Amino acid sequence: MTETTQPTTKPTVADIDLIQRILPHRYPFLLVDRVVDIVCPESCTGIKNVTYNEPHFQGHFPGEPVMPGVTIVEAMAQTAAVMVGVHMDLADKVFNVYFMNIDGVKFRRKVVPGDQLKMHVTVKRGGGKVWKFDGRAEVDGELACQAEFTAMMDLTPKS
Repeated sequence: MTETTQPTTKPTVADIDLIQRILPHRYPFLLVDRVVDIVCPESCTGIKNVTYNEPHFQGHFPGEPVMPGVTIVEAMAQTAAVMVGVHMDLADKVFNVYFMNIDGVKFRRKVVPGDQLKMHVTVKRGGGKVWKFDGRAEVDGELACQAEFTAMMDLTPKS
């Protein structure tokens, strides 16, 4: 009898367990709750449920909590890193992801507690250590932020 191998299929959804197995980020800097519609290595959608108890709302801004723009861009990057991690089978591996470039960032609406931020990320270039993405973050279908960003996957073993 011969053994046959089945082709492995990549997940199309990443829950918080898989996200934490891929990303090195932890609270309070883990900024994506779920990644859906993963099409490796092309695109995905991240979901961030924005809640009042997040630490940045204590000072940004008292009396008018607004999610800082840099955390929106970081949430898009984390979404992209999950998709790359799924594509490259990086769950349970030790690695880091570093921004190399951020271009064309525009903020179009405030993101506040109670919003559900959906981050649509599309790969422009990638396949190795360096990846380039287009990102759009929306709330209720309304554009909140857009950016083009480049990141490097550092897969160097840590000692």
